[in-house]
Amino acid sequence: MHAIIEAGGKQYRVAPGEVIRVEKMDAEKGASLEMPSVLAVFPDEGGVLTNDQLANAKVVATVTGQDRAKKVIVFKFKRKKQYKRTIGHRQHYTELRVNEIVV
Repeated sequence: MHAIIEAGGKQYRVAPGEVIRVEKMDAEKGASLEMPSVLAVFPDEGGVLTNDQLANAKVVATVTGQDRAKKVIVFKFKRKKQYKRTIGHRQHYTELRVNEIVV
């Protein structure tokens, strides 16, 4: 069984036991979270759950860490104008372990 959830404005395909990185959430390490914004659930038998069954669906996950991603270098350059700018960016993220998908 797997599901499509929405977190931080992005959509993720999750299954029980997977570890995913989502945008930073306010939660302590080891805390249990319920993700109510489930967009679709695909059971093992095949098919997709309809709106009536999807209304009660949720994904239960545990926070395994809060960290920052590797640095991304942004280099801006305009030729013949002596314009060069280098900046870096590290995105904050929350790491979640998906425990179960409750239908």
